[in-house]
Amino acid sequence: MKYSVLEKSLMEQLAPRIRDVTPGVMIRAYQNGRLICNVGVGDTYAYYDYASLTKVIYTVQAMMLAFEEKKWNLDTTLQSLLPWVKNSEIRLFQLLTHSAGYEWWLPFYQKLDINKTWQQRRESLRQEIASLVPQKTDDASVYSDIDFIILGFVLEAFYQKDLVAIWNDIKGRFYEGTTLEFHPRNQTTHKMSLFAPTEECPWRKRLLIGEVHDENCWAMGGVSTHAGLFGSIDDLGWYVLHLRSQLLGIARYSIKQKTAQLFAQRARPEGLGDWALGYMLPTPGSASCGGYFSLNSIGHTGFTGTSVWYDPKSDLAVAILSNRLVYGRENKSFAKLRPQIHNWIVEGLRKSSFGG
Repeated sequence: MKYSVLEKSLMEQLAPRIRDVTPGVMIRAYQNGRLICNVGVGDTYAYYDYASLTKVIYTVQAMMLAFEEKKWNLDTTLQSLLPWVKNSEIRLFQLLTHSAGYEWWLPFYQKLDINKTWQQRRESLRQEIASLVPQKTDDASVYSDIDFIILGFVLEAFYQKDLVAIWNDIKGRFYEGTTLEFHPRNQTTHKMSLFAPTEECPWRKRLLIGEVHDENCWAMGGVSTHAGLFGSIDDLGWYVLHLRSQLLGIARYSIKQKTAQLFAQRARPEGLGDWALGYMLPTPGSASCGGYFSLNSIGHTGFTGTSVWYDPKSDLAVAILSNRLVYGRENKSFAKLRPQIHNWIVEGLRKSSFGG
């Protein structure tokens, strides 16, 4: 394969730096909708556990679609949808911006009986959430899986379907032709060797391959609105181009440009949280997209070592897949490498534009 100067430079900088950080990393970058970087360094695989990228690839898209179908607006509360939630005056807006007052995470999996059907487990999960008392809302945002788990119940209330059926509708509408998929019942029909291993799990007592890493999602049966999607680097590239097309209004999708742009706008006051509606915004000085992406950029990260960022100002998108958890979840080195990858790409582009 013939690599560009940018790709060669990126690979040379990455190769010595992934040691003890992640077994391998795959990177796609696009500028003006054109592929400018496509590299893999180290041990790479066909499919990866996307982790929290599920939130933007599935849930945010589904919420945008429901918004356009007038099933909710920015003032809609949980009262009419999920009256069993304590403080049902919480707005869907607050769930999307992580300002609803819920804790960042709870070990629901410890209370879900995996010997029961997924429907029975979902009812048990509903009861657990119904018992939660959120703290004061609209303070500083606290990134919380619970917010997006509740959005799963919201989507079920909107469409009167289960999450798999809703995903199938979303995939057919936006991602037809991709290999994006959940693994219901934590099973897949693909060869296990195609999947990047994630972690030697102390709870499940095995190396996880082709099973979702997130314990709560696994206990739910492998399908949720906060985690669970698997896919390839091609799929993630498809998604980021899809996102770009929505924002630029050049796509033949059912989401209008004004809706996509509404969801991509800052939704929290500065100092209270760097969030659009479901998307992360760069936090100056500590952004996972590095120091060059504009403050109008949107993206998201995944616990397994995945991320996607799009900067509308420079029309630059970067998608990253890795399985950094193989080296243990306490290893934080990848969080330092990821922004550097984005910086190297931008610096390489600037160098090439000046003929360097």
